[in-house]
Amino acid sequence: MFTISINRLFPFPKLLKLLVLLSVVVQCVIISYNHFSGYYHIANLSEFINRLVFSSVLSTVAAFLIAYPDLFVIRFLNKQFPWSGRVVARLLIQLSMTALLAILISTFITLLSQFIDPYTENLASVLVINAMIVSVINLLVMISLEAWIFYNESRYTRKMAEELEKELGQIRFEVLKSQINPHFLFNSLNVLSGLVSKDTEKAQQFIDEFSMVYRYVLETIEKQVVTLGDELGFVHSYMFLQQIRYGKSLELEINVPAEKLTSLMPPLSLQLVLENAIKHNEISELKPLTIGILVEKEMLIVRNIVQPKFSSGVSTRMGQKNLMKRYELLHDILPEFLVENKFYVAKLPLINDDEPKRTNH
Repeated sequence: MFTISINRLFPFPKLLKLLVLLSVVVQCVIISYNHFSGYYHIANLSEFINRLVFSSVLSTVAAFLIAYPDLFVIRFLNKQFPWSGRVVARLLIQLSMTALLAILISTFITLLSQFIDPYTENLASVLVINAMIVSVINLLVMISLEAWIFYNESRYTRKMAEELEKELGQIRFEVLKSQINPHFLFNSLNVLSGLVSKDTEKAQQFIDEFSMVYRYVLETIEKQVVTLGDELGFVHSYMFLQQIRYGKSLELEINVPAEKLTSLMPPLSLQLVLENAIKHNEISELKPLTIGILVEKEMLIVRNIVQPKFSSGVSTRMGQKNLMKRYELLHDILPEFLVENKFYVAKLPLINDDEPKRTNH
């Protein structure tokens, strides 16, 4: 579920507009009630407007004294007693805190007024009456703030969901486009052409692994996450195709505990890292390349020694950027790509199945 901070929902101008509107409505009700009940007669429209403006200004100032503590209460309760959890407890606690705040504020204002200009009425009765009035007003303010927050969060959620779905669609397109790489297809078909005339058994195995690679791409491109076990199964097929081309000059070492195989990650993450390692490093009998895959805490580590090709060209890092975006939609921790002690290291966060996903929050 998307959430918005209280500060973002209620900057001063927006809060001012809300409280002014609420004050005007409340004063309209109070002045009209006093007039029709005979408590205070309004002679004409001009007097009504003057009294409404004066009372609304005072009410707005008082509302600010009430609203800001209410916002702190809402923020605290949203963390400790969210509406999606213990609703009854939240309601009772919020009503109690609303009344308590109203009593404290009304008592402070009443005693301050008593100090400046003592009441002719009994102070105890004034305290009780003012506490009741401010409690009702504070209840209206609290309901208004909660309704405003709910409305804005719902609107923000819909807007962000639309934007994320649009962005995710673009990312999927870019990922699919990168997988159907014409160079990879061309090289694979060249390798297959050579195998058909030399080793038909290996050629058949090559075809099987080649079809498995593209079946995996098509099956997972619409998924947000896959298991690490599925990714490693795909990697075996992908690296088989590459090793037919490079022979023993390209090696893959995997050291992943069995209990980590159910961890989740975006599909084709490993393929991106492996493809970059093969693309940007020299691979030959004189300079063989070994790529290691291991787990450290909750990170999947892919590392290889740096032996750059002189003709590899300038990297756009588009694949890495797309992978970062995909992780942003899923997890609080993002991948890292760095060079350590002559080794290029990619650190891919592993997502536990019970962790909340960003796209669903």
